[in-house]
Amino acid sequence: MRLNATLVASAALIALSLGSAQAAEVKKIGLAVANLQANFFNQIKQSVEAEAGKKNIKVITVDAKGDGPTQINQIQDLLTQNIDALIYIPAGAAAATVPTKLAHAAGVPVVNVDRNAAGAPGDTFIATDSVTSAKAVCGYIIGKAGGAGKMVIIHGQKGTTPEVDRMKGCSEAIAANPGVKVVAEQYSNIWSQDEGFQIMQNMLQAHPDVSIVFAQADALALGAAQAIKVAGPSQKVWLAGFDGDTAALEALKNGVFDVTATQQTQLMGRMAVESATKLGAGEKVPAEQLMDATLTTKENVAGFIANHP
Repeated sequence: MRLNATLVASAALIALSLGSAQAAEVKKIGLAVANLQANFFNQIKQSVEAEAGKKNIKVITVDAKGDGPTQINQIQDLLTQNIDALIYIPAGAAAATVPTKLAHAAGVPVVNVDRNAAGAPGDTFIATDSVTSAKAVCGYIIGKAGGAGKMVIIHGQKGTTPEVDRMKGCSEAIAANPGVKVVAEQYSNIWSQDEGFQIMQNMLQAHPDVSIVFAQADALALGAAQAIKVAGPSQKVWLAGFDGDTAALEALKNGVFDVTATQQTQLMGRMAVESATKLGAGEKVPAEQLMDATLTTKENVAGFIANHP
């Protein structure tokens, strides 16, 4: 269902006329998720719903399944359901500004999680400091490889906040190690395990002597690990992921790949609800709320399996 310009304008006028007293209590939150097939987003969803339940706040969750236009339509529909705040994880970089603009026109505050929209950011942005964490992850596998070797990078969805920031951080680690040569890079569309397998398989055919792999998400890393196992290279291939997905942590424990950065998904969900309630009450919230991810290897993974942050 699409909101026409008149409806959007009317919503904005209504929001202004209600005043702060009416906005002080958040009873209904819209949660627009990029893709619930991804474990990472599911963890955030579960945390948001659990925290909102403690506060007697209703959550209406919609799943864009990785499609930007679908997400725009879903958020337009959420705005007709009188939500008091929107928690928004963009499905992609293209047209990511549209939902924020629609929500703001309707007087609805926006909490962006994991991904922000350049040009139309949410009222607050909650995410991992991916630059710092990716630098640590890439620095770890480069160190394990002896500071030198041929490296390939499997990117996430092009132009999204985590893809850009993780590349920036990894690039800093590469720049500090002149013995490392990046011989291939490729973007994925939805950060999936199947994509990781196919991309890694092609990269190994072109560069059979690669020894360092940075996959920008754990799902991509698990796919890459499959491809490496099938190819059976004679050299050790050091493989890094990112996220701390529950299935990936088990795989890490079993030596399927070497390192990841475990994000605080449960904390992200709780912070998103807290920020939504504060914004709905007219309180100020920091424009950016970044948190650490923890470098996770076989040595310390057990704690994260037992209790995910």
